[in-house]
Order: sequence, then structure tokens, then C-alpha cells
Amino acid sequence: MILMRQRVAAVTIALCLAAAASRADGQWFKYPTPGNVPRTASGAVNMNAPTPRTPDGKPDLSGIWLAANHLPCPPLLRDGNDCVEKTPLSAWAFNIDAGVKEPLPFQPWALAERAKRSRANSADDPHARCLPSNPPRAYTLPHFQKIIQTPYFLAMLTEFNASFRQVFTDGRPLPVDPNPSWHGYSTGRWEGDTLVVRTNGLRDGLWLDMSGTPLTDAATLTERITRPNYGTLDIAFTVDDAKAYTKPWTVNLRQEIVVDTDLIEEICLEGLRPMHLPQQ
Repeated sequence: MILMRQRVAAVTIALCLAAAASRADGQWFKYPTPGNVPRTASGAVNMNAPTPRTPDGKPDLSGIWLAANHLPCPPLLRDGNDCVEKTPLSAWAFNIDAGVKEPLPFQPWALAERAKRSRANSADDPHARCLPSNPPRAYTLPHFQKIIQTPYFLAMLTEFNASFRQVFTDGRPLPVDPNPSWHGYSTGRWEGDTLVVRTNGLRDGLWLDMSGTPLTDAATLTERITRPNYGTLDIAFTVDDAKAYTKPWTVNLRQEIVVDTDLIEEICLEGLRPMHLPQQ
């Protein structure tokens, strides 16, 4: 527990500082969102307003999104200016299975690997070392994600290291022998109001969260994405990775709309060094 608290505090400080840097007042981010943003009488965004739809009647997933399920402010930041009531971190950022009642069905080596990574204070977390994220971490980390929806693909733009992911909805199959990559290869199809996204071709040795939950190159991921109202994306995320787990498992993630702002590149290697790593 002591190691876990130390790790959580260290990584929280690093990511909160990074998030604060990406929201600085010197940026252009007090600009009205184009279109008709539904608002309440007080001027706040009406999160429960009806789901926007594209001309062909499908839910429009476009917008700027940020992880929900925020954590309370950790003790080390309560007296600072970067954290007042809650951090921009979600519980899922630390543990992808936060809120899941049953333990994840780890293969023995995968459970041991997660424990090893945690004992090392998560110093080898790829995200903390400024390497790209992966699905589903883009849904859980404190970085804005902008979705641009077209009839043939979705572009998911993430401000962290100015990265992107493509989800093709033009009917193409997943590649048979893809070159491994951080984001993998994704195709999607609509089932009613749900976009079902399948991903393969991920590289080996990935982390699903700051606790070091493993993901391997054998994984196929399935996302079932819905927008039940104006302000929410719900993502049922299923991991099928027989190399690391004894059976597929699912977590339910959520993102919330962010308006009157936009992305700006946040290049981790330009000085946003996580505080828990040693000086080079």
C-alpha cells in the first residue's frame, strides 16, 4: 500500500502538471464552440440534451472529450494551485478495472508482471516516458481527445504528443498480418446507434493503465461506443488477449464533452518530464 500511494502521488503530480500546462491561460482556449451548443438557463452546457445526429441519422460522435470518473484531489496537491477539488485524472487512468466487481482474469505471468511494474513505481510506464498512448488509454488519461466523424472514417486526435488514431467505417476488414503499432488498426461498423470498433495489430508490452496492467500483441480489442445524450460518450471496452488473460473481459468507460476550447499540441519531450523518474 505504501508503494501504491507513492506511485499514485508521483504520477498524479506529473500528470496534473502536464494537464495544467496544456490548459494555460496564454492559449486560445476561450473561444465559442461552433454550432448550437445546448445550454441551460444558467448558461451551462445541457449535458442531457438530445444526441446530435449526422445527415444520415447516425449519432454524431464529433467533439472534444475528456475522461469522466475524476479522482479526488490527492493530499500532496490539496494546498497547491493546480488541484482544488478534483484532478483531471480518472480512476481508470490508475486502474483500468476501477469499478469492476470481479478481478481481471490474468494469466499467472501477467498478474506477476503487473505486480512487478507497480513495485518499480511504474517507472517504465510508456506514457510517463513520453511514448504514445494506446487504446483504451486515450479514453482515461487527462488529455483532450477530438473526434472528427465522416461517413468513411473517424479521426481521433489527442493533444498528447499531437497523436492520432483512425477508425475506418468504409467496410474494410482488419489486416491479416499487420505491422505492430501503438494504436493498432481499427475498423468500425454501426449497429443501430452503437459504433462497434475492432482493433488488432497492437505492439507487445503495452500498459493499459498506470498500474501496469498488461496488453500484448495477441490482443483484439472491441469498443462499443454510444452517445446517449449531448454530453456523454459511453464506451464498453472488451479486451480479448489470450496471451495475458484466461478469457475476454470488459470495462465500461465514459467521456464527457468539453466546449468553448480546442486542442493544442502537448509535446511531452519538450520538458514535461514526469517527476518520479530520475534525472538523465
